[in-house]
Amino acid sequence: ATFNAPAWQAIQPEIVPPAELKQAVTLGGANINLGRAIGPALGGVLIAATGPWLVFALNAASFAFVVYVLWRWKRPLEEVVGQRPITQALQNAIATGRVAHAYLFAGPRGVGKTSVARILAKALNCQEGPTPQPCGRCSSCQEIRDGISVDVLEIDGASNRGIDEIRELRENVKYLPSKNKYKIYIIDEVHMLTDQAFNALLKTLEEPPPHVIFVFATTEPHKIPLTILSRCQRYNFRRIPLPETVTQLRKIAAEEKVEISDASLHLIAREGEGSMRDAQSLLDQTLSFSGSKVSDPDVVEVLGVVDRQILQEVAQGLEEADPGRLLQIVERVHNYGYELKEFCGELTRLMRDLLVLKIFPRAEDRTGVLDLPDEEVAQLLHRAEKFSREELHTYFRTLLAAHDEIARTSFPRLVLEMTLTKLARKKPILSIQEVLEK
Repeated sequence: ATFNAPAWQAIQPEIVPPAELKQAVTLGGANINLGRAIGPALGGVLIAATGPWLVFALNAASFAFVVYVLWRWKRPLEEVVGQRPITQALQNAIATGRVAHAYLFAGPRGVGKTSVARILAKALNCQEGPTPQPCGRCSSCQEIRDGISVDVLEIDGASNRGIDEIRELRENVKYLPSKNKYKIYIIDEVHMLTDQAFNALLKTLEEPPPHVIFVFATTEPHKIPLTILSRCQRYNFRRIPLPETVTQLRKIAAEEKVEISDASLHLIAREGEGSMRDAQSLLDQTLSFSGSKVSDPDVVEVLGVVDRQILQEVAQGLEEADPGRLLQIVERVHNYGYELKEFCGELTRLMRDLLVLKIFPRAEDRTGVLDLPDEEVAQLLHRAEKFSREELHTYFRTLLAAHDEIARTSFPRLVLEMTLTKLARKKPILSIQEVLEK
């Protein structure tokens, strides 16, 4: 697409979807101030705007970084990744008019708790609703998306945790919404509230006004008093499975015309540890470094993780009982600047993966137990044949003990070297049953 329009000319964003633009990007309205700031800073020129949308013309170097920001905005409820039971339940509740007066969203960081709360607010206050499918075009939807709705209030529980703040909230809930159907309070990290604040909130949760809905989000639900929990409809968000994270990252990469291998996507998703937000941030960081073509070494360098090939070399050194080779690998890892504790942790995970492959050699049997690229699984399958289960158990326990010792010692390299050379022995490790048989 070629733009010759003057700045601030009103166009419809749907006419030029981001996936089809080569040097343009739309930034969601909730990020409109950030967009005005970072667009010109990265060489972007504002060429069009409509409502909450901004369109920038960018140079190629800046494009990969800025275009990624937009993916986090304007997500309908059914597109929330990895939380299908929760989104389906909320959609059914809205459709049948069974909306609760208070919700508790509990789960790890970066799995969609606050995002679902915002989408729920949009679905309830949409001018076409309440509806499970908010239009995203009405003024209510746009104001909620932009974070400027006077009837949808996001409160940080960590910085508004005292009784005075909750007393003010109790006074405000008495008033009807300014322009929407519901006044919605989204309290993030609600477990940070003090006991006195929870007690002050209790009466409001017992007899809430019909126009008020509370949505609490927390990563530590066990810190919330039972009197509060019993008055909320609770939904437990799960960590997003690695295959679903990889699929979402692959979708983002395809939309933005980025070349990246499945091995790199698996590595990014694995480092995200079940958090889609963390995985997206790592992908964002990688695209900032590599641009539109991402290589596996680039991902390893940007993330600062241990190269998987080095782990394979350690397994080969153990298989061949070659202590000299293992010492050389430790030297390389040390010179690379890798954290030796993390390296030992990765070796421990490698022993676990080899044991899983030893137990489940067929792919259909280990679904959900082992999440690795097919290419690496093929290498590890060949490697697992060289070890017995008893050897892998011994390696795991020894490396796990070394991991704890490395965390405490002032000589982590020496501990790792002595551990690996100890494991590199040719004497077979026999089970008790095998000893008795002999």
